Amino acid sequence: MFTGIIEAVGSIRRMEERGGDVRLHVATGKLDLGDVKLGDSIATNGVCLTAVTLPGDGFTADVSRETLRRTSLGELSVGSPVNLEKAMMPTSRFGGHIVSGHVDGVGRIVDITPSGRSLIYRVEAPAEIARYIAEKGSITVDGVSLTVNAVESAIFSLNIVPHTAEETIITHYRPGSRVNLEVDIIARYLERLLSAGQNGQQPAHSGGAAGGMTEGFLAEHGFMRRR
Repeated sequence: MFTGIIEAVGSIRRMEERGGDVRLHVATGKLDLGDVKLGDSIATNGVCLTAVTLPGDGFTADVSRETLRRTSLGELSVGSPVNLEKAMMPTSRFGGHIVSGHVDGVGRIVDITPSGRSLIYRVEAPAEIARYIAEKGSITVDGVSLTVNAVESAIFSLNIVPHTAEETIITHYRPGSRVNLEVDIIARYLERLLSAGQNGQQPAHSGGAAGGMTEGFLAEHGFMRRR
């Protein structure tokens, strides 16, 4: 698991094709690898990758065809900057939100507008995940935990403050740039609970009815807006 708080910006050192898969060589910059072991996870632009070698100033990871298909990693090239975060530890400060490193879809930067010292990025999400994105909810963009400012259909906006811009790859985005998106995991579990209740099913652990978990119940208790 991760928090979406980027620890360093690295870069792609080399990409090797291996039987349809790719071995990614990542230079990790200022990221402290002192406590990283072979087999540990490092989120790279929001994608959970497993370190298979640790040469000292970076790591290598094998990227499967499935990951290449579902993320933007296959669009990287030598020298591309990447956001990096090590897997969180039980003693870590939880600064962002719960991030799994499992990308739900690839979005597109629509436009970028200055707003004081901040920048407003509007991002178009794939239609199949847009329903999980809520105003003032959390979303992960290339591994960065961010708050959604507003939602209009499949397009949502983000306010990027100077510190976030300086510590991540966000300033490299241009209109049309493709970014990895991971929606808030709580939204997915809520959908599953609602679906189970509507279909007359019960979660295996519930020991009873779906517990009155309906859209009306969630709206009444402030978890979603009434429609």
